[in-house]
Amino acid sequence: RLAAPPLRPARAARTDYEAVQVRDGIYLLAGPGGNVTAHISEDGVLLVDAGDGANVGKLAAAIATLSVRPVSTIINTSVDELHSGGNEELSQTGRDRGVNAPGNSGFRIGVAPIIAHEGVLRRMSAPTGEQSSRVFAAWPTNTYFTDKKTMFFGDDPVEVYAHQGYTDGDSIVFFRRTDVISAGDLFMTDRYPVIDLARGGRVQGVLDGLNRIIDLAIPRFNQQGGTLVIPGHGRIGNESDVVEYRDMLTIVRDRVRRMIAARMTLEQVKAARPTLDYDGVYGADSGSWTTEMFVEAVYRDLTRR
Repeated sequence: RLAAPPLRPARAARTDYEAVQVRDGIYLLAGPGGNVTAHISEDGVLLVDAGDGANVGKLAAAIATLSVRPVSTIINTSVDELHSGGNEELSQTGRDRGVNAPGNSGFRIGVAPIIAHEGVLRRMSAPTGEQSSRVFAAWPTNTYFTDKKTMFFGDDPVEVYAHQGYTDGDSIVFFRRTDVISAGDLFMTDRYPVIDLARGGRVQGVLDGLNRIIDLAIPRFNQQGGTLVIPGHGRIGNESDVVEYRDMLTIVRDRVRRMIAARMTLEQVKAARPTLDYDGVYGADSGSWTTEMFVEAVYRDLTRR
C-alpha cells in the first residue's frame, strides 16, 4: 500500500488584500475568499470578480491605492458569493463609462455595470413569486448567452468566454493586449477543481474550459512564460501550469471511470485514493473543498443519468 504524501501546509487565512502587478495596468488582488483581477486604465477600473461581501470595504481600499478613478465595470466569472459578494457595493459606488446594457434605451445606468453569463443572472434571480437568492442591486446588468462576448477597455481588447464547469454560468476573461487571462475558479493552483453539481457544474465542462485557456495561451519557451493566467485561488500561472491541471483532472476522471466500470461504490472509490499522487499539491482534508468532496463530485457526475 502506497503511503499518502504530506498535504500542502495550510496557509493562514488572509485578512487583507495584497496587490501584485501582473502586467502593465493589470493587478492581482489576493485577499480573503480568493483572487480579484483589476485592470486600471483611463476608462476607470475593470474588476474581474468582486470578492466576498464581508470584505468588500478592504477590497475597495486596495483598489483606491491603485487608481483614483472609480470602478466602471465588473465581470463575474461565476455566481459564487466569494467572487460576486461585493457586486452591490462596488457597483453602487462605481460609475458607468457610457457603455449601456441592452434594454436601457440609451440611458446611462449611473452605476458600474455588472457583466456575466446569463447563467449567473438565473442563479441570482428567481421565477416570479419566489424569493431570489441575492438582492436586485447585485444582479448582472449586462448578460451574454453566446460562446463569447467582446469589449474594449482602455487600450485592451477584452474577450469573455463562456464555459460550463464549476457551475453552468462561468466565464474566463482574456485581456488580449496585455496577454493575461483571468480564469476564476476554473483554474486554481492550490486545490482540486470545484464542481458544483447542484448549480450545473460538470467535469467535462472544466476540461473544456481548461482546454480553451490552453488554446488562448502562447508560451515563450517550452510552455513557460508568455501568457499569464490569474487563478481564482493561488499563485499566478502560465500555460504549463494549466496543462498540468488539465492532465491531473483527466487522469483522475479516467481512474474513477474505470472504478465505476468495475462496479465500485462511492465509498470504495474514495478508499482507493484515485488522487493519491496529486494530493501533495492539491489535496486538503479540511476547509470548504476537500479531496474527498472532489472525488465524490467526479463520481456523481460520471454516474448521473
